[in-house]
Amino acid sequence: MSLPVSLQSVINEMDMQNDMVQGYINRKTGELTVFTEEDEYALRRLDDGEPIEELPAWQQEIIPKLREIMESDDFIELPSQFEIHEYSIMEDFIYSLDEGPMKDDLLNAIRGRGAFRMFKDKIFDYNIRDDWFNYKNKALKKIAIDFLELNEIPFEDDCGD
Repeated sequence: MSLPVSLQSVINEMDMQNDMVQGYINRKTGELTVFTEEDEYALRRLDDGEPIEELPAWQQEIIPKLREIMESDDFIELPSQFEIHEYSIMEDFIYSLDEGPMKDDLLNAIRGRGAFRMFKDKIFDYNIRDDWFNYKNKALKKIAIDFLELNEIPFEDDCGD
């Protein structure tokens, strides 16, 4: 990838992140890279003296890129799932809905254990899945734009909305 970076690509990478996946962007080239917790564990094993030959071939290939990211000031982490805070986005979406039983039901669904699963089931039941994804994408777009502007990374708005 080259500069300006594709805003949609940044959004897609941000949306994939979770406890085990973290994305990075090269602020000079716009290159996006994703690594898993397992990749970082493999790097620690190498740093502890384990021969690279003992890693699976696919991990051997990714280690140089991971080292480059960890050692270079050019790469920065994309906003993590904790900075994105999908629960707050879900809550904001619900509060954007008209008052009524659906809104009340969705608010109850996100309280307690299994909030994400219950929410996803309810938006499917109420046939508002597309509304949710549009809302979420707009929220992610704002987060991505704020992040890119803060880090002075040029981007192209290719989201098509």
